[in-house]
Amino acid sequence: VLGLLVWTLIAGTEYFLYPAFGWVMFVAVFYWVLTVFFLIIYMTMTYTRIPQVPWTMVGLCFNGSAFILYLIAAIVDASSVTKELDSHNYNSWAASSFFAFVVTSCYAGNTYFSFISWRSRTLQ
Repeated sequence: VLGLLVWTLIAGTEYFLYPAFGWVMFVAVFYWVLTVFFLIIYMTMTYTRIPQVPWTMVGLCFNGSAFILYLIAAIVDASSVTKELDSHNYNSWAASSFFAFVVTSCYAGNTYFSFISWRSRTLQ
């Protein structure tokens, strides 16, 4: 839900005029789609039918890459928000920056828990 909020706040503005917001938009939409994909896989328990895939490693790599790229996108988003660019879009961009950092912290927590899960599997 928070990732959806990030990209809808940006999509409602003229973000295409500023390449930095295009990058944030790419990261937000890309990881939102992948998160929904993995949510469906876990909700339908499809992962139990594909035991060849190391799901703990997939989760760790996904969450780790989401954390890193979302952190970069959040920093880019926050550094690109200025009133001089376009005051009409300022509030949406500022809110998207805040929520991008919230999403980054969520992916950081998921990365930590994925690492713990992966570590417990490798120690067995």
